[in-house]
Amino acid sequence: MRRGTCLCLMLLSLLGVLGLTCCAGLPTLTPELSRRARPPPAVDGPGGPLSAIQAKAVLQRLSQQGEQTQETGIFERHLALEEAINGRPLSAGNAVELLQDGPATYRAMYAAILAAQDHINMETYILDDDEVGQRFAQALIAKQAEGVQVNLLRDSAGTMATPSAFFERLSAAGVQVLEFNPLNPVQALSGSGDWELNQRDHRKLLVVDGRIAFLGGINISSVYSGGSFKSGSRAAKKANAKTGLAWRDTDLQLQGPVVADLQRLFMASWGAQNGPALADRKYFPPLPAMGRAVVRAIGSSPDEPFSLIYATLLSAIASAETSVHLSNAYFVPDPQLLKALADAAQRGVDVKLILPGQTDSWLVLQAGHASYAPLLRAGVKIFERQGAIMHAKTASIDGVWSTVGSTNLDWRSFLHNQELNAVVLGADFGGQMHQQFERDLQASTQISWATWRDRPWSARLQEWFANVWAYWL
Repeated sequence: MRRGTCLCLMLLSLLGVLGLTCCAGLPTLTPELSRRARPPPAVDGPGGPLSAIQAKAVLQRLSQQGEQTQETGIFERHLALEEAINGRPLSAGNAVELLQDGPATYRAMYAAILAAQDHINMETYILDDDEVGQRFAQALIAKQAEGVQVNLLRDSAGTMATPSAFFERLSAAGVQVLEFNPLNPVQALSGSGDWELNQRDHRKLLVVDGRIAFLGGINISSVYSGGSFKSGSRAAKKANAKTGLAWRDTDLQLQGPVVADLQRLFMASWGAQNGPALADRKYFPPLPAMGRAVVRAIGSSPDEPFSLIYATLLSAIASAETSVHLSNAYFVPDPQLLKALADAAQRGVDVKLILPGQTDSWLVLQAGHASYAPLLRAGVKIFERQGAIMHAKTASIDGVWSTVGSTNLDWRSFLHNQELNAVVLGADFGGQMHQQFERDLQASTQISWATWRDRPWSARLQEWFANVWAYWL
């Protein structure tokens, strides 16, 4: 959901008070990065770092999941790529469940919250005061009353439509509520401090008892109440009255050692906002193996030299050999990402994008349309999702490298937002991603170059106008 963007644009364009320019950039990356000679990738297990022999056995099992990866070495190349870009150990022994749309995600989240014994850490961009938001608030208040410490980090711009009374009720019940980068026009107008309106916390993360975590693109709002392949609930219909469409999104449920990495990311965000000290709880319990998935949690922040999520995705696309399948809500690619997709298609990779046919942001939709022509000419296949608002942020490359998270393919996610993704390696999970992608393809309309080439000049003018704002969208 693109809440807060219009406010940002108005202040940036009319007041110019933030002192921000377009000098900030994205790193230049090349596929050679994945071909450098490096030591074997490190892998952490439930008991800590695995030995070289143990790590080799885990990774060899993953590489043998698909016949194609055995024959071509595709998995090994993506594994080297992951290590080259991130430098952190992979996490083995995880259970990963793919959750499609709000109903399935909310059921799983709600069950985890009700079962909480020690603490609940939630980080979200949007938390609406509607049927879904009230249900979550009541559950959090009830758990706090039971002695479970609840810590809530919410973005100021994303929750600006939520009445302050909603959060005051949570605070009064003992929930620790921290506002990320509070909106402060007075400080902006005076030019004091280092406050920057444009930096937002776009992450969606829930960690319960340090043992189970959820992440993806789903906010806490009734717009997600209805599944994207059915008519939806009464709450969803009311929330989606403007568009008449359900929201199509994807989340992950994770258990195992990677949950500790996600917990650390939450606590780092909390600390960076100078929030009150977190109550003493068992935030890092022992985490036994819960499955066989190898996962890497990747957080990005505008305070870092560059977005690790951007660097990892761009390099994975540049190294793709068979397929690049992306689903994304807000597609406003920078020139380097645009070139990586076009280059992949021109070297014979099956590049398919599923993008929104309708959206909640006309400006972002039109800015994305401005990139269609060069992609279509290069052989990229573009599909627009019908019957729902596409809000998922997923990628599956060569069937062995998959990611789900909060990151859109735009300047805002890569430069201005805090974002969170999980990368899951292996053909087993890649197969689940493929099935989900194919299901969305069946509900999408392909955009042909012939049709796009003949679009009216009025559409081209809208694209040009929107593209002027691409850096800030």
